[in-house]
Amino acid sequence: MKLRELAERLGCRLEGDGEIDIVRVAGIQDARPGDVTFLANPKYEKTLGQTQASAVILRDDTRGAPCAVLRARDPYLAFARAVGLFAPAWRPSPGVHAMAAVAPGAALGRNVSIGAFVSIGEGVSVGDNTVIFPNVTVGPGSRVGADCVIHSNVAVRERVTLGDRVILQNGVVVGSDGYGFVRRGDGTHEKIPQVATVVIEDDVELGANTTVDRPAVGETRIRRGTKIDNLVMIGHGVTVGRNVLMAAQVGIAGSTDVDDDVVFGGQVGVGGHLTIGRGAVAVGQSGVTNSLDPGALVAGYPAIDNREWRKASVIFKRLPELKRRIEELEAQLAALKR
Repeated sequence: MKLRELAERLGCRLEGDGEIDIVRVAGIQDARPGDVTFLANPKYEKTLGQTQASAVILRDDTRGAPCAVLRARDPYLAFARAVGLFAPAWRPSPGVHAMAAVAPGAALGRNVSIGAFVSIGEGVSVGDNTVIFPNVTVGPGSRVGADCVIHSNVAVRERVTLGDRVILQNGVVVGSDGYGFVRRGDGTHEKIPQVATVVIEDDVELGANTTVDRPAVGETRIRRGTKIDNLVMIGHGVTVGRNVLMAAQVGIAGSTDVDDDVVFGGQVGVGGHLTIGRGAVAVGQSGVTNSLDPGALVAGYPAIDNREWRKASVIFKRLPELKRRIEELEAQLAALKR
């Protein structure tokens, strides 16, 4: 692709030779002639002068480079779109594989691709242009929207709804039973039937081996535009708002309400029956045991204001020394009193 064409498609302002051929997108330290790279993090600015790339995507206020420049308001966003332009545009051919099992009452849209060993249950509907890779199970009564991509070994349980353009990475389970038991008089536990539903709205992506449980009553819902990483657990009856981001190994206990634009770092744990306000952020490995106000930034366990946590964490390693000093002062005070 010519550099001028790339600039037009990315909405960037071109500085330099627009006739350069661009064949790949690469990192600033690995780029070679024919590559386009980007600079979004100031800590890499010192490497800009040594890059061998043919072009670099820069912010308007960043100094020039020893190559052609594409000026963008958000270089990282422009980079992401450039990767998409150069990514291989492969998808399976439309059709149902001979070794797939599709129930007679299932409805398949146009240009659907169903891979080998896929099981589509009775009453399932699959929207136009959706791709279902091998070894996927879609349970009876479920709805899968248009333009979805469901990767291998996913289980979409019965009566689950997936919106349009949903992406489920390998090993996702949607609609597994919520963790609900009642203790009997003899100390054993009786399972509460988990018979309600899960709704995944449009443009949601769930990472590999993420699980979303169904409740006994009501629903578990993940709203439009939310992106969830690998190995995340969404408990029964949880509501996740729009455009939420969750990094790997987050766990959310049942009946918690997560509002729009919330961000959870890796390994954040969230208790049950809480309300997480809009735009709240929990730093990685935080343990959220209480509801959070909108816009809160918390860290630690139990999670507190991030600034307070940072101050406290500096003192942790000094606790043995401080304890010793307090004991010495107490002994001196006792001696003075005597």
